[in-house]
Amino acid sequence: MATERQKKAKPDYAIPPGETLSETLHALGMTQKEFAIRTGLSEKHIVSILQGNAPITPETALKFETVLGVHASFWNNLERNYRDTLARLEKEKRLQQDIAWLDNIPVATIVKHGWIKKNKEKSMKLQEVLSFYGVSSPKEWDKLWANVRFAARQSKAFETDPGAVSAWMRIGELRAQDIACQPYNHDRFREVLGEVRDLTVRSARDFQPRIIQWCAEAGVAVVFVKELPRIRLNGITRWLNPNKALIQLCLRHKSNAQLWFTFFHEAGHILKHGKRDLFLENDEYQDSQKEKEADKFASDFLIPPREWDSFLSEHIDCSYSRDDIKTFAARVGIAPGIVVGRLQHERLIRYSHCNDLKVKLVWSSN
Repeated sequence: MATERQKKAKPDYAIPPGETLSETLHALGMTQKEFAIRTGLSEKHIVSILQGNAPITPETALKFETVLGVHASFWNNLERNYRDTLARLEKEKRLQQDIAWLDNIPVATIVKHGWIKKNKEKSMKLQEVLSFYGVSSPKEWDKLWANVRFAARQSKAFETDPGAVSAWMRIGELRAQDIACQPYNHDRFREVLGEVRDLTVRSARDFQPRIIQWCAEAGVAVVFVKELPRIRLNGITRWLNPNKALIQLCLRHKSNAQLWFTFFHEAGHILKHGKRDLFLENDEYQDSQKEKEADKFASDFLIPPREWDSFLSEHIDCSYSRDDIKTFAARVGIAPGIVVGRLQHERLIRYSHCNDLKVKLVWSSN
């Protein structure tokens, strides 16, 4: 009795319908020339079918049925199975040639997160990864993610892995597809940001679903995806289509101060910059006009410049106590940790000072 594995095994060869046709003609004692005359096809065309070079079309199959007495569906099925097998074998051949490409992708990490199934067979593993990315071959992956590889390699302060970045981004892309968004509305999104700002004092359990819902109403999908090793990113901004933008965030620094600044920084890119741009954000200083504009937008939106200047003028001796920070944060309606982060960034307090006012954020799942 055949094992289950043997039942599922597929042949590594394709049998052209011409072989069955040749056997049928032989059984009937009919020559190729006579068969050509009876079907109204040229003898050259019959030879081409017999050799598997020319296909048996539905019209030809009907002629075969009339002449040979074998139903047209039989010939159509032979032809379809033959072509399907050829395509499968060619695909398997390409997969074998493309297996080395997997070295560029963090397959083990993707499997660990449950984003693809574990598979020891290399060709099947390759197929799983290609399906994950939604591409038919590494060549298409290269075209689709070329700008990601370029942007990731611009980082000089950190070693960033383009393959890991693309995997992290792909998960964000897939999760964003599940978020039903209204067409992007610039004015509505800016209004939403004011509402989101009020959430900085709330817990992650409270603010996360509200951000996703409110931003979706303005045409922006917000997703939270756990960071992967070697991506060195805090967030990204890109457009999935002209009517849907994506802000993707992680908790790399596990701090509400960093998360909120990154979110509003990405929002600044959406409001101020082009829909063809891709922005990958990490910790290094990025001396570009667009990054400076996004930084300023985030800083000013979280803490209005007039309020910030007033706060600094109240502390010309640069002595910022925990109570001073908490009082100011309550006055402007934001989380104290955001004020701490701003003071540290501008080197007005040490990076070790008042970190207890920052809220630590942890993942509940992947």
